[in-house]
Amino acid sequence: MTAEIQLTQATGSCCSPSGSCHDDADARATMGGVTAVYHVTGMTCGHCEGAVSEEISGIEGVTSVKAVAATGQVTVVSAAPLTEDAVRAAVDEAGYELVGQA
Repeated sequence: MTAEIQLTQATGSCCSPSGSCHDDADARATMGGVTAVYHVTGMTCGHCEGAVSEEISGIEGVTSVKAVAATGQVTVVSAAPLTEDAVRAAVDEAGYELVGQA
């Protein structure tokens, strides 16, 4: 991520005519967002990852979610910090348990 930011700064504004970051969802998700990593128990497969990601993605302001069943880690990028209660409710809705921030 640091290299991407340095590259953007070295080549000018991300909104320059030569290459806007607004066409790249990953770039939009990480630029100016808040990243939090949570530990979720009960995920065992890709379906579990998808269920957790889908529910957390429904929280207002969330721009990116990556759940990894093997580690139980869920990385969330949002426009503003999320309340743990909101994340817990989304994880509960998916059928899993939020342990807390990793």
